Amino acid sequence: MVTDDNPRTEEPRAIINDILAGMLDAGQVRVMEGRAEAVTNAIMQAKDNDVVLIAGKGHEDYQIVGTQRLDYSDRVTAARLLGVIA
Repeated sequence: MVTDDNPRTEEPRAIINDILAGMLDAGQVRVMEGRAEAVTNAIMQAKDNDVVLIAGKGHEDYQIVGTQRLDYSDRVTAARLLGVIA
């Protein structure tokens, strides 16, 4: 799954296209704009013995979209989906 991270004033799709351009087999990759939706989709689609690696944000607890800094955490999103926190 490829998604955007802090797109700021860039078009999220342009960021995604740049990432895909550097991949050997981009045709095998799912693409989803909107980081929260992509993380949610990846976790919900995972089957037994699958591994979901969420990379990029690390310790950051925000997403910058346009000129707005929005509260967002990959860790909190994943923990809620997995029932670790309410």
